[in-house]
This record gives sequence, C-alpha cells and structure tokens, in this order.
Amino acid sequence: MTSALVTGATGQDGSYLCEMLVDRGWDVHAVVRRADEGENPLPDAVELHHGDLLDAASLAKAVRGASPDLIFNLGGISSVGESWRRPELTARVVGAAVASILDLAQRAQDEAGKQVRVLQASSSQIFDPAAPPPQNETSPIGPTSPYAASKSFAQQLIQLYRGRGVFACSAILFNHESPRRPTTFVTRKITAGVAQIANGRASTLSLGSLDVFRDWGWAPDYVDAMIRIAMADTPDDFVVATGESHSIREFVAESFRIAGITDWERFVSVDDAMSRPGDAVEMRGDASKIRERLGWQPEHRFHDVVAAMTRHDLELASS
Repeated sequence: MTSALVTGATGQDGSYLCEMLVDRGWDVHAVVRRADEGENPLPDAVELHHGDLLDAASLAKAVRGASPDLIFNLGGISSVGESWRRPELTARVVGAAVASILDLAQRAQDEAGKQVRVLQASSSQIFDPAAPPPQNETSPIGPTSPYAASKSFAQQLIQLYRGRGVFACSAILFNHESPRRPTTFVTRKITAGVAQIANGRASTLSLGSLDVFRDWGWAPDYVDAMIRIAMADTPDDFVVATGESHSIREFVAESFRIAGITDWERFVSVDDAMSRPGDAVEMRGDASKIRERLGWQPEHRFHDVVAAMTRHDLELASS
C-alpha cells in the first residue's frame, strides 16, 4: 500500500487530497496543527500527526511515524495580503520549511533505502507580472510579494534537491477554488456576499479592482493533477491551469446571475484600498506540458466553479 504524508491537510487542497488518496486505497497520514483540526474534517482513515512546519523536530517525528513513499507539502500561509502583514513568518513557513521537508526526505530515503518523493504545491504568483500571458514552466520568475518570494525560494529548493537525487517535483498552481475556500479569498468573499444579498441579509459587496483577470479552476481537479505529478515516472515541474482567464467583474456578474439578480452593479462598491498595485492585470496559464505528458486536463470550467460556490453559499445563507 502506498503511504503518503500531507502537510496543510485541513486546508482546501489538503482536505480534498486526503479524501482522494483514501478513496484510492492509500495509507494517508497528515501533519496537523492542533489549532487547525476543525478547519475541514478529514476522513477517519487519515492518521494525524500533530506538528508544525516551523518545528523541524515535529516534522521529523511525523516522517518517522508515517514512513511515507510520498510527502505532499500543501501547508503554509496562502494569502498574499497576510504575507505583507507577516513577512518573516511567511518566509519561514512557505519558504524555509521546504528545505526541512526536502532534507528529511533525503535522510529518510538514505536510511530506509527506498525512494521518498516530495510534491511541492507551488504558485503562479512566482511569475513576473510583466511577462505576457500565458505563463508556462519557462516564464520568468519575478515575485512581487513576500508570499511569492517565499514560493519562488521553495521552487528553487525543489530543483536543487532534484539535482541531489530526491524525487522532488512541483505543481505550479494557478487560481483554483471551491466552497472550502475561506471568505478571506476574493472568490469566496464574492459568492458568500452574493448569497447574503440574495437572502436580504446584506445590501452591499465591497471589492477592489473588478478588472483583474485570473485563470480560475476547480480545486479537486488541481488536486488530481498534483497526484499525477507526484506519481509520474520522472520528477519535473508542471503548470496547472485551465488556459482561460476571466475578470473579477465576470465572476461577480456570474455569481449574481446564478442567485437570480441581473442588476448587480447597484449592490457592488469598489474600494481602491483593497487593490494590490503590484498584481498582474492578467494571469493565464499554459498547461500543455501536463496535458501532453500526464494526460491531465480540467473537468470543470469557469461557470462550473462559480455555480458550485454560489449555490453552496446560497444554501448556507438560506439555512
């Protein structure tokens, strides 16, 4: 039976990953901070190891206890805004902790005499916003936030340890959403806000720029891509994206439409303080490499994502 150790297991991607791996008959272990245990419940079959990405000793204990064939590193601070408020913590959790994981994988591999693979959840935020879309694996790196800089460092560590014989690979993930996104993310803020307005519990939705374009996918599709990358014959880095970009304005309009509201503009206000000046106007990924080599392609498109999130929040608001 294949054994996997997952960090960030109670987050959006981690919870979907644990469910998929359990369904496929894997032996699944999760590194979980006690404070995060209730975020997204995990299947009973998942064995929990209490630890923290900032505590190398706890990670080492989890690796020894799980004896994993694969380590999926999905943990860390995932908010660009939060990374500006806590830059040092972001650098340690999102960047430096990856060095600990790779070192542990290499040591476990040497001691156990079996390959220990590492899948790093990277981000499209690593790319230079001045690079024209679509971005692919060869697009220039140019981080514009502490979060992006930390992910860029982690990306370089993956490549460095791959050169030292570790099966180290990365999924360079473009935006991917689901009802498990916290409302601190703009997509879930939109669908939760629309649901409140549709149910008469709110009258306005305040957002930053509506004319930013992003490549939005469905989180479970992207988790499937991560599994494929981790199980590939050779370690490599792959962009995971839909290849389509849509504006926040389109996302808002579609969410309101699903909620039965067509004159949505009167409910939405723009607050310039919420905009991030360094952000790229458009991010759109070229996933041809993973499509051609690993046969992956997204099963859900923009409308599917917005519809699923909006209907989920409408049900929550009505109950």
